[in-house]
Amino acid sequence: MKFLDEAKIYLKSGDGGAGCCSFHREKFIEFGGPDGGNGGKGGDIIVECVKDLNTLIDFRYTQHFKAEKGHHGMGRNRSGAKGQDLIVRVPVGTEILDEDKETILMDFTEAGQRKTFLRGGDGGFGNAHYKSPTNQAPRKFTPGWDGQEMYVWLRLKLIADAGIVGLPNAGKSTFLAASSAAKPKIADYPFTTLHPNLGVVKIENYDFVLADIPGLIEGASEGHGLGTRFLGHVERTAVLLHLIDITSEDPLESYHIIRNELAEYGAGLDEKPEIVALNKIDSIDKEVMLKIADQFEEELGERPCLISGVTGEGVRPLLFKLVEKIKESKDEREHDGDTTGTFDPTGSS
Repeated sequence: MKFLDEAKIYLKSGDGGAGCCSFHREKFIEFGGPDGGNGGKGGDIIVECVKDLNTLIDFRYTQHFKAEKGHHGMGRNRSGAKGQDLIVRVPVGTEILDEDKETILMDFTEAGQRKTFLRGGDGGFGNAHYKSPTNQAPRKFTPGWDGQEMYVWLRLKLIADAGIVGLPNAGKSTFLAASSAAKPKIADYPFTTLHPNLGVVKIENYDFVLADIPGLIEGASEGHGLGTRFLGHVERTAVLLHLIDITSEDPLESYHIIRNELAEYGAGLDEKPEIVALNKIDSIDKEVMLKIADQFEEELGERPCLISGVTGEGVRPLLFKLVEKIKESKDEREHDGDTTGTFDPTGSS
């Protein structure tokens, strides 16, 4: 299945049905009077978050969503039927943005969330509604009210506990494959990962979700390479795992390149807890490895993890450190009472 994390769609709730102008005419019954029924309400646009989806690819082929119109009123005081609601199903982690792609209207972070996004138009009144002692034969009736319509952007941000960042060929996919059951594409050339991958890591009695995003390069914030398009998928993570190829020409410079791109992107990514790991230690002399690790410790004030995604050396201790950071972040959120709010443009739920 092709991965798609952004889509523009058109939504329209149903128009209300028109009221009816009718008079009761029946043999042997005099003074029948007005009996036009009211129109039915238009269908609502409802957005539902489901766990079985992990991409927005369905919205590539279906981009217009219109709820059913309300049925018209009829004689003998028969009201029109309500239009059928239209349910739009989205993956967990989907944001609904206004057409400007900046204003967040709704944010779905849990499976089962369900919100009325656009309310259907009310039905019009039939002439029976206007009957009164002073107006016993009204011919007035009203059409239904129009439904709401708008273009919106859907943006998917994967729900993961930890995210892997780094330059291309830093060994991110290899590490994901070594620590989880995920099977990302792995090759000895840059940009083998073209879309985010998720893996569930099981360590002792704790499970967490690890996200691998395509590699960043210098100037990614200006659109170079694949740009920063996929960084949104690690915005919700509790910790970032910064993988660095220890065999590169200048590992410390590689670290600063990624840190600069995270700061340029914004969204607080450069302020997230970070664990730095030097990868591919199986391909370098031990003395050189320790010297580079000392440089990082002197620069950052903390010794980096030394791992090899190919042999598995150092991977398990690193996973335990990730678990500690994730637990700390969750404890802080629970202590602060952090909840994700949503905005409903209709004011209804």
